[in-house]
Amino acid sequence: MKVKVNSNCIGCGACQSICEEVFEIGDDGFAHVKEEMQGDIPENLQDDVQDALESCPVSAIETQEDGE
Repeated sequence: MKVKVNSNCIGCGACQSICEEVFEIGDDGFAHVKEEMQGDIPENLQDDVQDALESCPVSAIETQEDGE
């Protein structure tokens, strides 16, 4: 699974609160996927990423499964 934050982000921080291993709020005030997590997300964090995706109030988190 790969994850990204799109331009809908409002910087509310919900994703970081749910999965701080993957998401961070940048200097620009918006969420980003941490540099070390921009490849495949480890399996043990995928449920947390999914929770963050479902909790985002503006649907700014997108995932892509391997092979898509």
